[in-house]
Amino acid sequence: MEHYVITIARGYGSGGRTMGKMLAEELGIHYYDRELLRLASDESGINEELFGRADEQLKKSLLYKIMRKEYKGELIPPDREDFVSNDNLFNYQAKVIRELAEQESCIIVGRCADYILKDMKNVVKIFVYASLEDCVARLTDMYSMPTKELEKKIQSIDKRRAEYYRYYTSRDWQDARNYDLCFNSMQLGFDKCVEIVKNYLNIRLS
Repeated sequence: MEHYVITIARGYGSGGRTMGKMLAEELGIHYYDRELLRLASDESGINEELFGRADEQLKKSLLYKIMRKEYKGELIPPDREDFVSNDNLFNYQAKVIRELAEQESCIIVGRCADYILKDMKNVVKIFVYASLEDCVARLTDMYSMPTKELEKKIQSIDKRRAEYYRYYTSRDWQDARNYDLCFNSMQLGFDKCVEIVKNYLNIRLS
């Protein structure tokens, strides 16, 4: 099978990370999630903590949220005072994502990877989602909070991810046209989702 990359965008609580780890193990390739923050920090020399604070979320100001900063591949040089801005943190993450995609077969979770790699061949773009009820049921064991609060947490994180995605891509995060495959993970179950992706890879890359 040829060199390939799988990107996974995921609703909070849908199990996108679980599915990504299962795929990585089945396919024998690397899985990248929060490791991207460390790699971007190493690449830029910017403290990893700053990348963590900006991870998949925009600044809280209304002006920042309604603006657009579609990713074009540019980097802000160290002598500029906005070198450690959220936009440049994203740029360095994007640089790391592109370098990984050029070097190896791998799975990359979140961080607009589907858009960053949109011009590269052999990139399989996946969106994983589930109903609010299913996400709540899955996360109940992880958080000791009432159902209503957990619902608000899920909706808040999904809204944050959607805003982040729109800001850097000018696209709708939940638009199926951005992806090759969309999975309701709770209806199919992770094992079947993984099997479908493996079959799709065999067909597409054969």
